[in-house]
Amino acid sequence: MIQCKSSREIELIRKAGEITAGALNLVSAVIKPDISTKLLDETVVKYIKEKGGIPAFKGYRGFPANICASVNEEVVHGIPNKRLLKTGDIVSIDIGVCYKNYYADAAITLPVGNISETAKHLINVTKQALYLAIKKVRANVRLSEISATIQNFVEGNRFSVVRDLVGHGIGSVMHEEPQIPNYVDKETRPNGSSGRANRLDNEVILKEGMVLAIEPMVNEGTYQVETITNGWTVVTKDRKLSAHFEHTVLVKGDGSDILTA
Repeated sequence: MIQCKSSREIELIRKAGEITAGALNLVSAVIKPDISTKLLDETVVKYIKEKGGIPAFKGYRGFPANICASVNEEVVHGIPNKRLLKTGDIVSIDIGVCYKNYYADAAITLPVGNISETAKHLINVTKQALYLAIKKVRANVRLSEISATIQNFVEGNRFSVVRDLVGHGIGSVMHEEPQIPNYVDKETRPNGSSGRANRLDNEVILKEGMVLAIEPMVNEGTYQVETITNGWTVVTKDRKLSAHFEHTVLVKGDGSDILTA
């Protein structure tokens, strides 16, 4: 069941979103060559707890870290470790926060030092795809318009949209209905991290009070992905680069409100 949130619930999600955004801003400020993703994880968990939140990912379905840090060909669910980032890397940081039993979720892909022109373009296209999709959000719009906006923009820039992972509703739990595919395809059913999405999800009509985690995941090469032996980290099948941006967004009658801005 797709839930529309009350004013009280929205404000609690907004507070979780403020903490999430602050944590992402902190990571953006400290990212540099020779920093480890483990140190980023430690820095974020300290910040979240100081602000009265709880890291939402730690222990969720057994995930072993507080944030996801996915480097280069890693699409999502990268586990922070002692690996040092190097100049030319790109790293996608995904952070979820729980505040008084309500959740927000956001992600950003960052350059490490000087990166290739292809990497710059991939990051820019993925970020633009997210904001173009958010511009479409308002009550009475079909979810398929959001999905098609992302797909058309990404493929128009000769990149590919990941099909095995999707966005999701969010609120009193991390993953709620509806599933939010980043593409429209009547034949393919995306298998999201929070469950299986079917072709009817694209036909959901947005209603005021829905809260959505919209998250384009965009690959340099093929859209195909696979999970490595740690059981968590999803990588591009051709091992080319991937980027990921995400915001938690409130559906309003005349538009939207980014709760993780």
